[in-house]
Amino acid sequence: MSNSTLDRLPWPLPAVLVWAGAWGVFVLLARAGPDALVALGAACAFGVVASMLGRNWWRRLMIALGFPLSLAVSGVVSLPAWSWLLPLLMLLLIYPLNAWRDAPLFPTPKNALNELAAHAPLALNALILDAGCGLGDGLKALRGAYPQARLHGLEWSWPLRALCALRCPWARVRQGDIWQADWSGYDLVYLFQRPESMSRAVGKACAELKPGAWLVSLEFEATELPAQARLQAPDGRPIWLYKMVPKPAG
Repeated sequence: MSNSTLDRLPWPLPAVLVWAGAWGVFVLLARAGPDALVALGAACAFGVVASMLGRNWWRRLMIALGFPLSLAVSGVVSLPAWSWLLPLLMLLLIYPLNAWRDAPLFPTPKNALNELAAHAPLALNALILDAGCGLGDGLKALRGAYPQARLHGLEWSWPLRALCALRCPWARVRQGDIWQADWSGYDLVYLFQRPESMSRAVGKACAELKPGAWLVSLEFEATELPAQARLQAPDGRPIWLYKMVPKPAG
């Protein structure tokens, strides 16, 4: 899973840098004159957005909650008790509870899918779904592989969906649950999930994808299916390709 430049730094330096940045935002806005709640909201938003760079869920929580907790302990400003719900609400907006059962937010590495079209050829205007598109890195990689395809992205978190739509205006990006969405119309479904959800993805793909369609998984193998090919991303992680076969008669 590709790490950001920030998360390549030794831990806990990434968290300390984000906390310092959040404090900077808070102090600047507090001195500029806005209400203290505005300064708190802006600083918390900075921390929550930056938390998306964390490598795993506990690092993301530490990055996001570090500033409000340190502000509470410092006693620098007196705020109503309910105001401390702001960072939690922001976390839930970006990381909805049910999304934690699937893959956390990790971007597809740049150029990771460059060889995909050579092994999974698609017709012009083929329909491709990035199931759980996050901020759109997977859609960008898919566009590089299939520039003539019609690209769709599906993301549960509506703030991430909005940011993805801004980054990928050439794709149709919707907010929704990848497990409730209908996959039957797609020629290829791309996933960057986690091992625990791959069996569920296999079941859905076998039930809904048409014969000849492709299921592509970055890093995690669908052990229930025979792989058509196993590629390698520039960072060394595997890319698994599975071609749907006709369902047995009867």
